[in-house]
Amino acid sequence: MPHISVKLYPGHSEQKKAQLAEQIAKDVVSILGSREEAISVAIEEIKPEDWAEQVYKPDILDNPKTLYKQPGYNPFT
Repeated sequence: MPHISVKLYPGHSEQKKAQLAEQIAKDVVSILGSREEAISVAIEEIKPEDWAEQVYKPDILDNPKTLYKQPGYNPFT
């Protein structure tokens, strides 16, 4: 472990998503000392019109204790 979940807008190529997953895995190995074989990365595309309700509200606004990097925007203001 760990398992990392990334949510982003659609439009990035499969190559870019694979590159992102590989870089995240490398950083987890470097920072946490995890074995690469134990790391998994999931990427979920969320439409811009669904972002506020499917991501911002449940993952950011309603879950501040698990958030280690605050975004610089609020779609509800």
